[in-house]
Amino acid sequence: QVQLVESGGGLVQAGGSLRLSCAASGSIFSINDMGWYRQAPGKQRELVAAITSGGRTNYVDSVKGRFTISRDNAKNTVYLQMNSLKPEDTGVYYCNAAVVHDPRYRYELDYWGQGTQVTVSS
Repeated sequence: QVQLVESGGGLVQAGGSLRLSCAASGSIFSINDMGWYRQAPGKQRELVAAITSGGRTNYVDSVKGRFTISRDNAKNTVYLQMNSLKPEDTGVYYCNAAVVHDPRYRYELDYWGQGTQVTVSS
């Protein structure tokens, strides 16, 4: 089993910053892609940012230039630095990890964090 524990959410004023962390633990051989998703009330969950094991990144257009995803492979941890926050960034943020448990197998299993609330006030 794998646990993803998130931290760093909270209430912040527009223009402020937050840094989210997500640490994976358990039976892990390696982790491929990691990412952050968010879901606002009444809206679909969307991929915010993703990062490969080699450090390549992708972002949804609405956060480009404001958010930065990074990871520490030695700690099995992914981060999301969120700057210049806007009210539309409000939502529950979930981290995701594609985990390889055994090197004998090539498939990966997705795991999700518990979610952390980010609220941006105007």
